[in-house]
Amino acid sequence: MTHTATRRPTAAPAVVTALRVLSVLTVVALLFQFLTAGGLVGQSGGGGALAAHATGAIVLHVLSGLTMVAAALAWRGGAALWPLVVAALVFALSFLQAYVGSYGPLLVHIPGAMVLTVGSVLVAAWSFTRGATGAR
Repeated sequence: MTHTATRRPTAAPAVVTALRVLSVLTVVALLFQFLTAGGLVGQSGGGGALAAHATGAIVLHVLSGLTMVAAALAWRGGAALWPLVVAALVFALSFLQAYVGSYGPLLVHIPGAMVLTVGSVLVAAWSFTRGATGAR
């Protein structure tokens, strides 16, 4: 009787590269949100800063959603589950954050931005580790 060693699957290099690019772009989108939010402070109507901040929110939704998809593909390729869970939470919370930014108090919106940032940076940093490939 012969035994064959079972190899643990690893994520395709293209998936890992996409995860890295998208997760970093998500962090950059959040940085843009911080910069445009600074332009809103002290302005009554917001003007161009408000339009830029709203557009940035849409971009953040798209990028965080694509990051979640890439994390799911990496997980299917053998990577850990927790980055997918964090990416999914960031994606979902980005919508709650947008709602609170439009209709809720800044007392909630600003800490929400910190939560999104921590989650996004965590996924981006992890994507550059060996674990993102599914290797151990």
